Amino acid sequence: NSETGEVDTHTSLLLASGWWGVARHFQYLFELTAAWSWGILGMGVNNGVLPLFYAAFLTILLIDRAKRDEEKCKKKYGEYYEQYMKIVKYKIVPFVY
Repeated sequence: NSETGEVDTHTSLLLASGWWGVARHFQYLFELTAAWSWGILGMGVNNGVLPLFYAAFLTILLIDRAKRDEEKCKKKYGEYYEQYMKIVKYKIVPFVY
């Protein structure tokens, strides 16, 4: 606590059921699906691949973010996060990555 200077202990849970039992960063899949859908729909006949720029950028961004999140979680949860990674094997896309 910043006011009293006392250390507060909090309990954190690692969810291994529901969406987070499928992939560790499963919420990113929905964002990527939307971005790629908009990009593909926006291509049309005359637009070329320019509408796919956002989807490609977001894919790179979220893959990098997932890696950084994993490092933070390993530091925060230690061996518990290692166990969680054994239970939930995929990062973003189930059975792929």
